Amino acid sequence: MGRDLVERHPAGGGPARPVLKWAGGKRQLLPQLRRFYPACFRTYFEPFVGSGAVFFDLHNRGHLAGRQAVLADRNPDLVGCLTAVRDHPEPVIEHLGRLAAERAADPRAHYYAVRDERFNPLRERLARQAGGLSPERYTPELAAMLIYLNRTGYNGLFRLNGKGSFNVPFGRYANPTICDARNLRRVARALSGCQAGLLHRDFERVLDEAQAGDFVYLDPPYAPLSRTATFTTYTAGGFGEHHQERLQQVVVELARRGCLVLLSNSTAPIISRLYDGNAEAARAGLRACRVPARRAINSDAASRGPVEEYLITNIPESSEGQQASRALSA
Repeated sequence: MGRDLVERHPAGGGPARPVLKWAGGKRQLLPQLRRFYPACFRTYFEPFVGSGAVFFDLHNRGHLAGRQAVLADRNPDLVGCLTAVRDHPEPVIEHLGRLAAERAADPRAHYYAVRDERFNPLRERLARQAGGLSPERYTPELAAMLIYLNRTGYNGLFRLNGKGSFNVPFGRYANPTICDARNLRRVARALSGCQAGLLHRDFERVLDEAQAGDFVYLDPPYAPLSRTATFTTYTAGGFGEHHQERLQQVVVELARRGCLVLLSNSTAPIISRLYDGNAEAARAGLRACRVPARRAINSDAASRGPVEEYLITNIPESSEGQQASRALSA
């Protein structure tokens, strides 16, 4: 096994794993992404952080030692939850442990009671007080409830109804892991150790700060492969074609600036048009690689099969990455 396939845990005690399950999470794509991790870089930026799978992978492998990270997302619940875990891990663990114990008698009834009688009312009250939900006001109790709902709700989805209330139904899990105290502490150490900034911002504002030599990984909501495959409403307003076009302009500018850029997306026609053979992207040094992946979101479990995705980058593939790629295709 090549060195690039071996996990390293600089903080000790095992790897830090994502706290939340998130639509489009990148754990299954990590072997392909690792092919393009740069050997040297300055600050790490991830403006669509989601579950943070790539951030935690970089941390576990020692690539963030001595470096800063800037993690951002437009979803205030996500940013608020990660901030609470980073800054107040023990109260989050205490609340989660209590929720796990309470659900034993009737998991389904408990889920809906937490969702409708505790989480949504507290979330809405905090939003009213601040004129909108602010990650800085996300309490350890609210973060624990979000983790609980995420771990026990249908497919680990995050979805809001027209009134802005969380409305994901109960999920059928035999024995879900709700309170993993050791991992929550590892996550808190990972986020604190590299002085990770957690920002509630649009991707364009975050990337205004990126400079030559910085590593930027972008994992936007994927362009749908078909009209019926759309799943882009992680935040109010969704992420449509004009967002993909705006993102392409940002990616091209970052590459021209000398940033080390890695973008993942679907092989939808609009993504092919924006990156694969696109003259502007090519002049900026970007190339589009098709890699095998697995569809993670589909109402039909049998349809969650192999697909191809794009990795778009200006980073040379490492020799270890080439070895890993050959091992994956063998």
